[in-house]
Amino acid sequence: MPRVTDIEIVDDRTARSKLDEGFLHLKRLTARNRREDGSASREYPIDVIDRPTLDAVAVCVWARTPRGIEVLTRAGLRPAALMRRGRSTALPEKPYLLVEEIIAGVVEPGESGLAALQHRVAEEVLEEAALEVDPATVEPLGGALFMLPGIASEKIHLFAVEVARGSAPEVFDATGQGDGSPLEEGAILRWRNLAQAIALCARGDIEDAKTEVALRRLADKLARP
Repeated sequence: MPRVTDIEIVDDRTARSKLDEGFLHLKRLTARNRREDGSASREYPIDVIDRPTLDAVAVCVWARTPRGIEVLTRAGLRPAALMRRGRSTALPEKPYLLVEEIIAGVVEPGESGLAALQHRVAEEVLEEAALEVDPATVEPLGGALFMLPGIASEKIHLFAVEVARGSAPEVFDATGQGDGSPLEEGAILRWRNLAQAIALCARGDIEDAKTEVALRRLADKLARP
């Protein structure tokens, strides 16, 4: 399959769209603070972004190898990151076509409880990496976290699961995997040494926040007796 080189905007429907018709729902609110003494602040605007469900999962897929602990990452198309190009930014930066992350996915409506989240993780690993894992082997990786609590209600639940590294190459494309969306096209899977992956996060080569948090938590977990 030809390599993806760009994302073209065919039509910008922002001005003529309803705020709640897409995958993300925007709540535009007016609020004020209530105080213990009965007084109130001035009114101010709030924008809140919701997904159809309020939760997501992200998973460190890892393996024991002769080279040490390795983790699996997935670089995929991220339009919001790419749209930074050509605009004024705080520091010079590269154009972002693919963004490297750990495997993640949105919790489906009706999925509730730890067992349901473990099952969701197993489904995402199968869909995005073609690896079958037993949901019972999926382990929580500390508490959940917000990514943008000032504007986004989504909370991400972090997990880890050990797999057999096998003979898979260090880098390979994910063609034919995913949910069939055009945004899945051109994705790249990569096995990285855990310590090196954390160093890449610290250096800014891997820039996804949930990925860095999850990798550091996995390293801490594996370092404990």
